[in-house]
Amino acid sequence: MTSTPSDSPPPPSGPENGPHLSREEFDSLFDTVRTWGRWTPADRGAWNRVTPAHVQRATALVRSGTTVPMALPWNTVPGPDNGKPALHYMSDLGDVEAPEPSCHKDFIAVDYHGKGVSHLDALSHIAYRGQLYDGRTAREVVDAAGAHFGAVSALGPLVTKGVLIDLPAVLGTDWLEPGTAVHAEDVLTAEKALGVTIGEGDAVLLRSGHFRRRAELGAWNPDNASAGFHVDAVPLLAERGIALLGGDGDSDVRPSPVEGLHSPVHALAITAMGVPLLDNLDLEALSTACAAEGRYEFLLVVAPLNVPGGTGSPVNPVAVL
Repeated sequence: MTSTPSDSPPPPSGPENGPHLSREEFDSLFDTVRTWGRWTPADRGAWNRVTPAHVQRATALVRSGTTVPMALPWNTVPGPDNGKPALHYMSDLGDVEAPEPSCHKDFIAVDYHGKGVSHLDALSHIAYRGQLYDGRTAREVVDAAGAHFGAVSALGPLVTKGVLIDLPAVLGTDWLEPGTAVHAEDVLTAEKALGVTIGEGDAVLLRSGHFRRRAELGAWNPDNASAGFHVDAVPLLAERGIALLGGDGDSDVRPSPVEGLHSPVHALAITAMGVPLLDNLDLEALSTACAAEGRYEFLLVVAPLNVPGGTGSPVNPVAVL
């Protein structure tokens, strides 16, 4: 793919993102991949799959010691993909407390669910048909004080094997155009090309090249068009028993291919399968590191903030190769 920088990026109408599904077809798929009643504690969902043995096997993937963080910079600049900018200001410039030693302090705050902040979605983030994961009634367990089931504080840290599905690397392109749907057969093709196999307890990260495109062509609104998984990829991921799903978008292809649902992969992963999501990761450095080492699996560490009642958390996942 040849990309041409421009002050005004082309409208990301995107390629065909079908096949399209009716709500009835989606509901059948939802019931097929549902794991309700499987784990205790339930509000850790698929993270229960990651045992100490999984962690030990993941640490054995560390060879070079190359460490790659994946969080975007704290984004305080409004834009088409950052409608609620994060806050950062200085609260002490060495002139508030006693003079010696001088002390400098700052304040940060963020409405992080969106497109401008790298974050983790906990199991309380998405309800479908009025229910959270494990069949909990959303109105009964989420209120103005926060989530009383499925909070990010119930998850704790995750240490497991990460797998990068780097489709631009497989296809020999710079990026996937916004609106490109990633299907099950694309995942299988990528596994073969990249020499990886997604397994039980793994974290799967999809690179579409989103932030390379943004750097070269400018920002657009990913709510309108972004590359991501089609719902027909989810049964494969469910069969493999993944613990975490994420990428440089929010995992959903947009526009949605499902009638009346804006985020069908969110509903399938979080609400049906109990799989938290990582959104808006910068995977460009990880792509480069994986290509340099000739392998696309690594130790992954995800440590969300301990926010009682939180529906997720800003996060800086770290890959170690």
